[in-house]
Amino acid sequence: MRVSGAVRVPEELSARVPAEQRGPGRGREDVRLMVSRGTRVSHHAFRELPALLRAGDVLAVNTSATLAAAVTGRLGGESGGEAVVVHFSTRGDDSRWAVEVREPDGRGSTRPRAGGPEGAVVRLPGGARLVLEEPLAPGAARLWWARADSSVPALLARYGRPIRYGYTERDQPLSAYQTVFALPSPDGSGSAEMPSAGRPFTAALVAELVRRGVQFAPLTLHTGVASAEAHEPPYPERFAVPASTAWLVNAARAGGGRVIAVGTTAVRALESAADGSGLVRSAAGWTDLVVTPTRGVRVVDGLLTGLHEPEASHLLMLEAIAGRPALCRAYTEAVQELYLWHEFGDVHLILPKESPHHAQERSNAR
Repeated sequence: MRVSGAVRVPEELSARVPAEQRGPGRGREDVRLMVSRGTRVSHHAFRELPALLRAGDVLAVNTSATLAAAVTGRLGGESGGEAVVVHFSTRGDDSRWAVEVREPDGRGSTRPRAGGPEGAVVRLPGGARLVLEEPLAPGAARLWWARADSSVPALLARYGRPIRYGYTERDQPLSAYQTVFALPSPDGSGSAEMPSAGRPFTAALVAELVRRGVQFAPLTLHTGVASAEAHEPPYPERFAVPASTAWLVNAARAGGGRVIAVGTTAVRALESAADGSGLVRSAAGWTDLVVTPTRGVRVVDGLLTGLHEPEASHLLMLEAIAGRPALCRAYTEAVQELYLWHEFGDVHLILPKESPHHAQERSNAR
């Protein structure tokens, strides 16, 4: 782990199916919630979230819809060729897509393969052809810019399936990878991987939070394909922070409310739209921002996120928000308490340390 070499996540703590499939009567919100306030850690059910927030807090949520981004194809000549799975990662500005070409592993998931070569053709279902043009970045071997000879959104809608990783038990329908906040994009863009921190929310829980005075600030960041093997930092991704969200966030900060990002994607978008003083403005485009402890955060006070693998670059962002001692303490407890990892797993709420006044207020509210 980048923040603590002492933490090792046992394989059996991988969430293999969604929460609603783990027993009769269970729903998306039936996951556990670990809360960090500095080095103080407490354990809750996700349903308790409304009692852990307060009126005036703003939850920044990613509205990017998850794509059925994996398509089976063949790399090579007109007959035969190597069986591959194409992961469509990010839509470019010139009708190209950043893609990752992987090998099927025989279990429904995939394993990495060498990228390219330039000019290689992947034959896709329905007669579509995909031509690999150049690496996404100099020296990058995994993601390539590629051009299809037909509509990629239409191809994904007809032949695609959600990207699945080897720790999951079986394929899931695309609906299992959509959050309650997801909105379709007019140009067919979306996230190759689910903005999973928002997954446990339900319409009823959102309504309860709003009733208690918590506000929601929508934004968009289309997540690309992560590298489960290499734990690379994120590549540039498309984002948009609307003027209404900028106003809500700035008003909350001015009025003493807390800005809590739902997912690392929301942090990346908000921080990309902020100036050096933390003032958020309407912004859209591409962001290559990587939040680290050295860079710090300027807007976000807290974060609701999943549990990340010890080598994941996202942990640098968590450390920037929570601090190294708090993060090490939380992850040690998460392993001890058998929390579940990955997109169908449990969640972690990082909040600022409470003042005695607010702690007493929360105690009285119970």
